[in-house]
Amino acid sequence: MPRPPLPFRLKSQDVQALDTLLQGGVQQVRVVLRAMALRQLGRGTSAPEVANLVPLTPQAIRRIAHRYRRGGLASALYERPRQGPDEILDAAEKQRIVAMACSAPPPGAARWTVRLIAQEAVKRKVVPRVGRETIRVLLQSHDLKPWREKNVVRG
Repeated sequence: MPRPPLPFRLKSQDVQALDTLLQGGVQQVRVVLRAMALRQLGRGTSAPEVANLVPLTPQAIRRIAHRYRRGGLASALYERPRQGPDEILDAAEKQRIVAMACSAPPPGAARWTVRLIAQEAVKRKVVPRVGRETIRVLLQSHDLKPWREKNVVRG
């Protein structure tokens, strides 16, 4: 026997906010699906019936409803920021590595490579240790390609 639907009410301002969100602009798919689920729940539809209309499980729809009751519309629609890994390099280390990549390569090297930058950063004690991927992402974020001579800033 299925569970009876829990009484669920949306505030009138939240209904207007959901309608505005669903009618315009580009939004994340997750946010739109949650908004559609909330709108259906507000019309008195049960979670399993909403699951037939919106590609979410009944359990996920109930979770959205509980988050709305606890924290309001923003809590139901958007996820809390997740804690990611700490930055590997601080701002000063990043600046020193970028400056090193923009300078002349060490003697014996025709140009900088990602591997060479990582080795030199450790050798020059800019950082205690660093991986090639960290250097690659750093250079990419600054739109630097030191292995291409024309992109290197020489002073």
